[in-house]
Amino acid sequence: MKAFAYQVENDTPRIGIEIESGTYNFTQIWDYFKELKSFPKAPDLNFLQIMIELGYFSSQDIGQVIDTVKDMRGIDDIKISRAVSYDVPIARPQKILCIGRNYQAHADEWNSKVPEKPLFFSKLPSSLLAHEKRILVPPDVGRVDHEVELAVVIGKTASMVDEAEAMSCVAGYTVAIDVTARDMQQDDIKNGRPWTLAKGMDTFCPIGPFLVPADAIDDPHDLDLQLKVNGQVRQHDNTGQMIFKIPRLISYISQYVTFIPGDILLTGTPEGTLPLQPGDTIEASISHIGTLRVHVDRM
Repeated sequence: MKAFAYQVENDTPRIGIEIESGTYNFTQIWDYFKELKSFPKAPDLNFLQIMIELGYFSSQDIGQVIDTVKDMRGIDDIKISRAVSYDVPIARPQKILCIGRNYQAHADEWNSKVPEKPLFFSKLPSSLLAHEKRILVPPDVGRVDHEVELAVVIGKTASMVDEAEAMSCVAGYTVAIDVTARDMQQDDIKNGRPWTLAKGMDTFCPIGPFLVPADAIDDPHDLDLQLKVNGQVRQHDNTGQMIFKIPRLISYISQYVTFIPGDILLTGTPEGTLPLQPGDTIEASISHIGTLRVHVDRM
C-alpha cells in the first residue's frame, strides 16, 4: 500500500492510494466513507499530513475505509485513469532533520570519522521538491552532489523517547535526495561553520512520490537503496548498513528536540556521492517504497 499527494491539472489537492487492485482517489473514497458512516463532522482529507496529524495514516485504517466503501458501493469509478502531477507527500513539515555520516563507506569516501553519537543537521522546508520537478542550482556554488536516503515521517509528538518506544512514533517512509553544495559544505567544515546553506537551498530536498505506512514495511533496516544518474548506477546499498538505526536516531534527537507529526528525518546516505550536471536526470529508488525522479538545471 502506497499513498501519494497529487493534483489533476489545476484542480484541488488530493490524496491518491496505490493498492493491489489499482490506483484510486482516496480523497473521494474518504468522502463516500463519511457519508456511509454518517460522519458529517469528520475532517476533509486532501493532504497526507492531515491524516498523519489525526492518527489515520496506517495501512490498517486505510484498508478499513477502502473495504467499507468497496462493500457498499464499489470503487471502480474512483480509479485514477489519467496522468497526475505529484506533490511532495508532506508539504508543511515543521522541520527536516538529517543524519550525517551514518554509513561507514560514505564516511570513508570523504576521509571523515564516524561520529560517536548521531550527527544531525537541518534542511529547510522550502528546500522540498516533488517528483519529476527540477533541482535549480544557483550560479557560483561549485560542485553539487546527490545523496539518496530513506526518509522517516514522524506520526506523533515525541520528546525524551526511549529507543524501545521510538518506532511507535513513525508514521511512514519515503524516498529523499539530500542535494548538497559540496564545495560550500567543505569550506564550511574547514572554517567551522554550519552546513545550513550548503544543504538547505530551495529545491535541495526532493522527496516522494510515495509515502508508505510504517505498518506496511516489515523491516525498515532491510531496504535496498539505489540512485542512478542518466541511467547509470552511482549508489547502491541496504539500510541495514546504517551505523545508527532509526530507534537510536529518534531517541537521541528527541532528548533535545521535540518531534511533531509531519516532521521528516533523513537517515543518511551510502557511498557513491558524485557531482551533478545541468541536464542530468536522477532516479532514487528504495525497495517496497518506490522511485523518485527529478531533473537538474541551473537558475
